[in-house]
Amino acid sequence: MDLKNIQDLLAQHNITKIKVGGLDIDGILRGKTISPEKFSSAAEGGFGFCDVIFGWDSADALYDNVRVTGWHTGYPDALAKIDLSTFRLIPWESGTAFFILDFYDGAGKPLAVSPRQLLQRVAAKAEAMGFHSRVSTEYEYFFFREDSHSVREKHYRDIKPLSPGMFGYSILRTGTFSDLASGVIDAMRAFDVELEGFHTETGPGVYETAIKYDGALRAADKAALFKTGIKQIAARNGLIATFMAKWNANLPGCSGHLHQSLWDTGHSNNLFYDAERPDKMSKLMKHYMAGQLHLMPELTAFICPTVNSYKRLVPGVWAPTHATWGIDNRTVALRAVIGPSPKSVRVEYRLAGADVNPYVAIAASLASGLYGVEHELALPEPVAGNAYESDAPPLPRSLEEATAALKQSHMAMGLLGEEFVDHFVRTREWEARQYQQAVTDWELDRYFEII
Repeated sequence: MDLKNIQDLLAQHNITKIKVGGLDIDGILRGKTISPEKFSSAAEGGFGFCDVIFGWDSADALYDNVRVTGWHTGYPDALAKIDLSTFRLIPWESGTAFFILDFYDGAGKPLAVSPRQLLQRVAAKAEAMGFHSRVSTEYEYFFFREDSHSVREKHYRDIKPLSPGMFGYSILRTGTFSDLASGVIDAMRAFDVELEGFHTETGPGVYETAIKYDGALRAADKAALFKTGIKQIAARNGLIATFMAKWNANLPGCSGHLHQSLWDTGHSNNLFYDAERPDKMSKLMKHYMAGQLHLMPELTAFICPTVNSYKRLVPGVWAPTHATWGIDNRTVALRAVIGPSPKSVRVEYRLAGADVNPYVAIAASLASGLYGVEHELALPEPVAGNAYESDAPPLPRSLEEATAALKQSHMAMGLLGEEFVDHFVRTREWEARQYQQAVTDWELDRYFEII
């Protein structure tokens, strides 16, 4: 759509406020509200947006170790450009439209550390190879009868879930809270984030939502906006939602699985399907999965980006611990889903948790799959049983370990760019350092009196 089309839509929907935002390195949506007049000028030439959003962490603490911005640069403006194709109405905010931003450096080149533009580069490579990458995401998240003040006042202890007990796939619970369920489904559809599935998972107040597949970039857009949207919808219902990978040691973690397939550029044929093979998996699909398995241990930090991510990666709680694959096996890192029809054949990248930055995770997993295709890597034998007992390469057990592996990865730099990898590594080293300096409740409980 061009600017004239957009202006007609804004007038048609009586839009008086326009929100614009982009995603930082942690996948947090950062933006502002602008007037329709400001929008018209910004849509043509862009506007200045302080590059501090790539110079601070999720708590707005300034990194002391990054190069792209900082006190040494004076935190200047990056050039923000509005992607007009991302126009959507915010159904829970009257008279408000939303657009996603892309960021550019002083030379007018895409900002190397921008996660969305990272994915644009990888998706473009897939297209140049003759593939349309199709992705869908699914998230697990918990609802609580709390707000942003009460959870802090309670120090995140004894917080009340939306509903009690372990009750996965519960028709009772979704019926009891049908206003919430219907509100989420309807609002997301109006927000151009179509959902394919919505159900309870096992745990108090936990839900799983599958977002309808799309091209890689639009799928990441929808995944990112879904998380922010759920939190806003929750607040309007007197609730708070968390997408932490593991908020409670005694409960299952929250996944953020990525479903992926490669199609022809006409979007008509799923190239992962081969009717002539007994397992229906094409050579392309197997090479793709082989690349993902081969690079998974050194790219884990992209997929599991927080200290908390690794609390989920333990045996017996539906998350992988080794670089494994299997056919319809939910203990592995890559689950080959054959499905009832050619279009449903795909790989489910199960390493990802709900705390992912979807742009970074999709870019890393897609790039590693394309690497396997380029080099025709061989896929090892599948795991038929319990993958927790596999002798396959183990995955990193902490953010420090994963970041150290990524820092040494020449493959990551080649596939995703040295500047992005360097920046990401520095931010993860910072994140790990903040944790190393923290005194946790576990330490106080264990050592305060007894030791």
